[in-house]
Amino acid sequence: MKVPSRLPVSTSRGDVLLCEVFGPTIQGEGPSAGQVASFLRTGGCNLACDSCDTPYSWDWRRFSRAEQTRRVPAQDVAAEILRHPGELVIVTGGEPMMQQSRLAPAAALLAAAGRRIEVETNGTIAPACGAFDQHVALYVVSPKLTHMGMPERRRIRPEVLAAFQASGRAVFKFVLDGPQDVDELAALQDRHGLGPVWVMPQATTAAAVTRGMRALADAAIERGWNISPRLHVLLWEDERGR
Repeated sequence: MKVPSRLPVSTSRGDVLLCEVFGPTIQGEGPSAGQVASFLRTGGCNLACDSCDTPYSWDWRRFSRAEQTRRVPAQDVAAEILRHPGELVIVTGGEPMMQQSRLAPAAALLAAAGRRIEVETNGTIAPACGAFDQHVALYVVSPKLTHMGMPERRRIRPEVLAAFQASGRAVFKFVLDGPQDVDELAALQDRHGLGPVWVMPQATTAAAVTRGMRALADAAIERGWNISPRLHVLLWEDERGR
């Protein structure tokens, strides 16, 4: 789904590098799964996950940055989201924490209108812009495990994880490729004191989601983790903009 044509396009470096706005839909993952939500997806990411489910938002080797992203004034981004019903707004990416100061004006407008803002982040960039952070109700932090194909020093930043934990507004959501990733996650949780934890399978079809959740359920129960579905996949498979 491309950025709606009614959103004004800007050349200002201070505006939001936007991939797409869509909704209303259903939040499919994490603690707010099942709730009606609108999504704001930023462009660009500081990681390069092998099995990323939104590579069009950052992988400019395979996708055209000019076709997939636009620079849009923050107030126009907020206005587009406010056209959608529902209280919950998910700010995702790409990696939205790369654009905290650019997103701050939109966050202020959304919060003033009574919207609840959740940010999905890979956990490598800490909150650093108070004008943005003050409007975030929840950070859904998703550190990447070995199967994502990057060295640990790139995908795990202990000081950043500590900052999110200290905020009191963070949960930690992990994508597991299968039961073989359980021990790695358990060690990471113990080492950094992460919690609460949600786990979900790496899957882009309804059948794979069901198989993956069954494979992870016993380990999650044993370790006190929450199981996250991927409701958007169960409902619409891998359809973009849902």
